[in-house]
Amino acid sequence: MNVYSDRIKNLKPSAIREIFKFTADPTVIAFSAGNPSPEVFPVEKIARITADIFHENPIFALQYSVTEGCPKLRELLKKDLEEKGVFVPSNDDLIVTAGAQQVMELSTKVICNEGETIICENPSFIGSLNSFRSYNAKLVGIDMDDEGMLPEKLEAALKSNPRTAFIYIIPNFHNPTGKTTSLQRRKDILALAYKYNVIILEDNPYGDIRFAGADVPSIKSMDKKGHVIYAGTFSKTIAPGLRVGYMCAPEGIVQKSIAAMQCSTVHTNILAQMIAYRFVTETNMEEYLDGLRQTYKRKRDLMLNSLKFSFPVEVKFTEPEGGLFIWGTLPIGYGGEDVSEFVRKALQNKVAVVPGNAFSIDESEKSLSFRMTYATPTDEQIEKGVELLASAFKGCG
Repeated sequence: MNVYSDRIKNLKPSAIREIFKFTADPTVIAFSAGNPSPEVFPVEKIARITADIFHENPIFALQYSVTEGCPKLRELLKKDLEEKGVFVPSNDDLIVTAGAQQVMELSTKVICNEGETIICENPSFIGSLNSFRSYNAKLVGIDMDDEGMLPEKLEAALKSNPRTAFIYIIPNFHNPTGKTTSLQRRKDILALAYKYNVIILEDNPYGDIRFAGADVPSIKSMDKKGHVIYAGTFSKTIAPGLRVGYMCAPEGIVQKSIAAMQCSTVHTNILAQMIAYRFVTETNMEEYLDGLRQTYKRKRDLMLNSLKFSFPVEVKFTEPEGGLFIWGTLPIGYGGEDVSEFVRKALQNKVAVVPGNAFSIDESEKSLSFRMTYATPTDEQIEKGVELLASAFKGCG
């Protein structure tokens, strides 16, 4: 019996989640996860804050709340984003969401009609791609260079797809490639959004984890016409299990998103919002974030140095200035122009990476690339895992 809706019947589980099945084996070194490092979780402080909340204000933490989010947290976020030029009080509003992932789902539900186009970087974050697919959107991928999405290809796609709902972009320490979109490229993309009258969905989960290079202004901070939705989250700076993110967008879009959320989650977990608010207000955040950055820089440097020592120069690796990921690319002609055999051999060697086509708009296309994280493995696992990867490379070329 076919009981599935047209929206869901062709939706497949995330390839990354499927790889997680292999990493349940404790002997497998997981370079495949997209998770923050457990060593930076502020466990003791969150435990204390939670106990204080239940001692001081348990009913507010346990009762239904307003859909928009905890008022104190919303005001804190608005003030912080206004200082960064992201929130414009005369034009914007803000809603607290269940992580940045819910911003992708809400944006699609509110803006995209079935069959309309969503233009994305290619490759892109699989969680967002699946949100878009679940609404029967047509996905169009734009190739990237080291500065980000190629403007000439973006314009060609906008011309060819007049029913474009929005452009989706991860400009800082892109998932999966680790690349950062340059300032000029951000300006070019915004100009094209104006020219073709489309929205930009700017996803910035990693922006606070810059440990090298200079900050680049967000696209939202440059927007003077109300064309940008901005997604942020505490998942990479406090803890992903809290599921606290936020959407900053033109007021009309936020109001429709509030109505849409009332049909699903009603509101984001209020206890988690209270924890996030108390954590930020009771912490020297710049000092705290600097500690995160130092940890991730050390781990990135360790992985990059190990990769450069273990692999031939023909294998290329991105050098991210922040975030959690390194993108490896095997040389042309390797393994039949596909990374799948390398990934299988790596799993046999007890190390897991994610094949590049898992992040492609068309998952059936071949790819010579793969994603690794330096965030979750220990230093010892990074060094050992790279050795095992190098062995897999030599064993199936």
